[in-house]
Amino acid sequence: MGVEVRDNAEEQRYEALVDGEVAGFAEYHSRPGLIAIVHTEVADRFEGHGIASTLAKEALEDARRKKLEVLPFCPFFNAYIGEHSEFLDLVPKSRREAFGL
Repeated sequence: MGVEVRDNAEEQRYEALVDGEVAGFAEYHSRPGLIAIVHTEVADRFEGHGIASTLAKEALEDARRKKLEVLPFCPFFNAYIGEHSEFLDLVPKSRREAFGL
């Protein structure tokens, strides 16, 4: 299943698209130098296909490209970062303990 991830800045969310249809999204709040990921959702019919993982990976890589610190309030993103230590550096050291990272 081919998944395209895009930043829909107007809606403040990353969207995962499958064949042009929004299969899932991750809502965020941003300010200069920082992005707080607050909620992730995948449509029922797309669950179990790795949509949320692809969404997390691409959103975190985008945050890295934009040199943004990440606050993973969303439980899925928090767990994803916990399992993929290559993204841990995006969470400010002073906040990692609060997120259990």
